Amino acid sequence: MKRLFFALILLLPAISMAQTKYNVTSSSVTYVVKNLGINTGGGFGGLQTASIVFDKQHLDASSIQATVDVKKLDSGIDSRDEHMKGADFFDVEHYPTITIKSVSFKQKGGNKFVGVFDLTLKATTKRIEIPFTLTDTGSNAVFQGSFKINRMDYGVGGSTLTLSNDVTIAVNIQAAK
Repeated sequence: MKRLFFALILLLPAISMAQTKYNVTSSSVTYVVKNLGINTGGGFGGLQTASIVFDKQHLDASSIQATVDVKKLDSGIDSRDEHMKGADFFDVEHYPTITIKSVSFKQKGGNKFVGVFDLTLKATTKRIEIPFTLTDTGSNAVFQGSFKINRMDYGVGGSTLTLSNDVTIAVNIQAAK
């Protein structure tokens, strides 16, 4: 009996640290970049794959991993899309996906967080920070965040006077528990 009681005592921390696994129900990944001084943008048709295990009480045991299918890039202009999918921009033939994998999380108060992620684009991995909010309604949740990258850090497009190096990426993930 003492052994059973002792075993239950040992299991209590593990039970209380149960993480919430989210199933993505819909998502969007969009970008904005200045071209000739005008904001232009588009999207990638959402996430191809995603694994979200998140508990704001136990951020050290939380994780987010996701993949974007670059072939679904859509700027609203077919000829631009084909050019951007080519070797001098995203090179989708050799690098068909963009991946992101969490490293750590910090709570910034309330439903605001900052995640440190490894972003891999065209075989280049850089560590980035993404501020995001988590709106939890009980059975559903929405993760929303945006961040900037320098496209040249990942070898996306060449140096040009017309296209900005800074790209703002916004991610919206709706998920069910």
